[in-house]
Amino acid sequence: QVQLVESGGGLVQAGGSLRLSCAASGRTFSNYAMGWFRQAPGKEREFVANIDRSGESTVYVDSVKGRFNISRGNAKNTVYLQMNSLKPEDTAVYYCAARPWIGRLAVWNNAEYWGQGTQVTVSS
Repeated sequence: QVQLVESGGGLVQAGGSLRLSCAASGRTFSNYAMGWFRQAPGKEREFVANIDRSGESTVYVDSVKGRFNISRGNAKNTVYLQMNSLKPEDTAVYYCAARPWIGRLAVWNNAEYWGQGTQVTVSS
């Protein structure tokens, strides 16, 4: 089992920034690829970004490319999502996710482990 706990959500004005953190525990963190999903009210959960076990390779959904940056600190068992130039359409509950590393990275449609979610609200 992997336990994931997100933090860092909140209310921000359009154009602002937030940094989400996700602390992992339970298994060897570096054996897992990590990612972020989000779910807006009335919408399906959406893949946002993920990162490989070493932190060298990343994948982003087109709508956040150039604005969001995913990173990880294996020594701290933590993955981050730096969100810049936020827009009202980024408003959602953001979920941290983990999948065992299989040797390659691609867009995820699901994950093996999930955090409880953190609310991000961007006002116009």
